[in-house]
Amino acid sequence: MTGPTAAPTRPRPLSMASPRRAVAALAANVVLLVIGACFLVPLAWLFLASIDTAPSQQTRVPTEFTLEHYAAVLTPERTLLPLWNSTVLSAGSAIVTVIVAVLAAYPISRYNSRFNTPYLSAILFGTCLPITAIMVPVYSLFVRLGMLDNLAAVTFFLAATSLPMAIWMTKNFMDSVPVSLEEAAWVDGASAMRALRLIVLPLMRPGLAVVFIFVFIQAWGNFFVPFILLLSPSKQPASVSVFSFFGQYGTVAYGELAAYSLIYSLPVVVLYIIVSKGIGGSFAMQGAIKG
Repeated sequence: MTGPTAAPTRPRPLSMASPRRAVAALAANVVLLVIGACFLVPLAWLFLASIDTAPSQQTRVPTEFTLEHYAAVLTPERTLLPLWNSTVLSAGSAIVTVIVAVLAAYPISRYNSRFNTPYLSAILFGTCLPITAIMVPVYSLFVRLGMLDNLAAVTFFLAATSLPMAIWMTKNFMDSVPVSLEEAAWVDGASAMRALRLIVLPLMRPGLAVVFIFVFIQAWGNFFVPFILLLSPSKQPASVSVFSFFGQYGTVAYGELAAYSLIYSLPVVVLYIIVSKGIGGSFAMQGAIKG
C-alpha cells in the first residue's frame, strides 16, 4: 500500500506589497539623489571655479585651467596665519570643553541626586540659547575686563558656548560604561578619579572623539564670535578672513574664494579621517564587557 499522497499546494496569490515596495524604494532613491546633488553641486563649483581662468557664479567645466588662484591665496598673511589662528581657537576650545565635560558628566552619570534633573534641564536650556542673544553683554564684559582682541579669552568663550551640548553628549556616552568595572577598581583601592582616568575614559574614547570633533567643527566654522571679539587682522581666524574676498559694490573674487574655501575645508576632513581610523569604528568597551 502506498502512503497518503500530499495535498497539492495552491499557488500563492501575487502580493501587492512588492510593487509598493519597489515604488517606495525608487522614491527614496530619488530623494537621496536630490539631497546628494544639493551637497555635490556646491562642492563641484568650488573645485571647478578654483582652477578656472574666468570663474563666475555658474557651475561649468573651465575651458582653460590654472593654479593662479591657489598661488594667490597661499601666502602667510592670507592663509597660513588665519589657519593657525583657527587651529588654536578650535583645538583649544575642543580640549577645554572635553576636559570640563568629562568632569561635569561623571557625577551626573554615576551618582543619583535630586539636583541631576534640574541640572540637566538647565543644560538643555543652554543648548537652545542662540549665541546672538548674548553677544551684546558678552562684548561689554570683554571690554570691561580688558579681554577684547585676546585669543585665549575667545577660546575659553567658545568652549563655554559648546559646553552644554558637550556635557549632554558625554553623559550619554558615560552611561554606556558599566559601573561594575569601576566597582572592581574601587575594591582594589583605586580612587574615583583614578578609576575615571584608567577605566572609564579609555572605554569611551570613541565618544570623546565624537565630542571633540563636534566642538572642533563648531568652533572652526564660527564666524560671528571671532568677528566681534577679535579686532586685529593678525588674530582673526580663517572663518573671518574669507570675508576679505567679498569686495565693495558686489564684486567677488570667485577663483580665490573657491581656492581658499577648499584649503579651509581640508584640516577638518583630515581630522575626521585621523580620528575615524584611531577609534577603529567600534567601542573598546565591548572587549572589556566580554572579559
